[in-house]
Amino acid sequence: MTIKDMVKGSVKWFLPFCLVAFLPLLASCGEDDDSASGEFDNWQERNETYWNNLYQTARSNADGKWKILRTWSKDATAELKNTDYVIVHVEEQGTGTVSPLYTDSVRMHYVGHLMPSASYPQGYQFDKSYTGSYDFAAMKPAEGIVKGFVDGFTTALLSMHVGDLWKVYIPYTLGYGTSDRSGIPGYSTLVFDLKLVSFYRPGAVIPEWNAKRQAFFDN
Repeated sequence: MTIKDMVKGSVKWFLPFCLVAFLPLLASCGEDDDSASGEFDNWQERNETYWNNLYQTARSNADGKWKILRTWSKDATAELKNTDYVIVHVEEQGTGTVSPLYTDSVRMHYVGHLMPSASYPQGYQFDKSYTGSYDFAAMKPAEGIVKGFVDGFTTALLSMHVGDLWKVYIPYTLGYGTSDRSGIPGYSTLVFDLKLVSFYRPGAVIPEWNAKRQAFFDN
């Protein structure tokens, strides 16, 4: 699956690795779907247990780097379950001081995984926004509009600052739901290593990407 599958609405442009209506999500990055067969027995129960344990870890916040973000899409008065939140572990803190708005365009790097399983201790990798090894100075970021993604991904972007590198955990209720999607089984927790490179307000001129001179929106 590609990030195009992660995006909910149509957009005029997206890179080959965008979420449903925008970013790439599962076009597959070197792992054969057949090799993942048998990995998903009792998948709903396993994911629900994984999520509940993760939520308790985030609540305890032992290392001070966990965040629990309420989904942007629920009314402030709504009664929420723990699957109405996105969980974040801050890997690197950026230098930005403002966050993207719902209508902003973003540039980002990401790798998407499922929860760990027997054959994939780091989680089955279903997509990433770059090829080869991670080289921030050279690789071209994926592009999208904040409102174009599934609720969980949008929720994370709305709280990020330029330069932030987060591990983002999205429950199936804020991801792809209960239906299978191009190699992603229904009820899957989505795990993204997500770095926000830059963002731009509607109508702003988005400069051509230059790996040697990255342009950051930070005001």
